[in-house]
Amino acid sequence: MPAARESLLDSALSALAELPWSGVRMVDVASAAGVSRQTLYNEFGSKDGLARALMRREADRYLLGVDRALTGPTSCGERLVGVAEWTVDAAHSYPLVRALLTGCWPERLPAPGPAARSVGSHIPAQRRADAGPPTPAELIAAVRHRAALAPAVGATEEESTEFIRCCEVAVRLALSHVVAPGDQRVDRLVLGSV
Repeated sequence: MPAARESLLDSALSALAELPWSGVRMVDVASAAGVSRQTLYNEFGSKDGLARALMRREADRYLLGVDRALTGPTSCGERLVGVAEWTVDAAHSYPLVRALLTGCWPERLPAPGPAARSVGSHIPAQRRADAGPPTPAELIAAVRHRAALAPAVGATEEESTEFIRCCEVAVRLALSHVVAPGDQRVDRLVLGSV
C-alpha cells in the first residue's frame, strides 16, 4: 500500500506543523489520510514507527536535493554551492531535516529513539519501520558518498577525492550557518558580491 503509506506520512507531517508530536493522535492521522487506524498500525506498528518512517522520509528528501545539486552540467564549484544552499534551505524549510542534520531535537518534534526490534514481530517485514533515523554523521557520510558518485568528466582521481572532501566541507559550513545564522544584511552583501 505505497499510496496509503505516503498519505499517512503526509498527514503526520501536516499534523506536526500544527501540533507538537505529543499532541498528534494516530486516529487523526489515519482520518486525515482517509484510511483506517488499523491500516496505519499495519504500516508502521506504532506511533514510534510512524515517527521513524517520517524521519527517514525527510532524510531521503534532503538527500534527493543533494543529488539534484550534484548532478547537471554545472562546474564543480557551482555544485558545491548548490549543496550548501540546499542544506541551508532544507534546514530552514523542514524542521525534521534541521533536527536530523544538527542533532538538535526541539520538544515539539518526535525524538529519535532506538530502532525497534523485529524479532517475533507480527507485522510483515516490508511494512515495519524498524530502522532508526540517520545521525548527523550518517547524513554527512551519505552526502560524501553521493559526491563520490557525482559525474566528474575528465577529473583525475586526486581531483575527485578533493571534490568529495570539499563537498563535506560545504555541508559542514552550511550547517554552521544553520546553527549560528549570520546577519541577513551582511549575508546579502557577501552573496551579492560573489
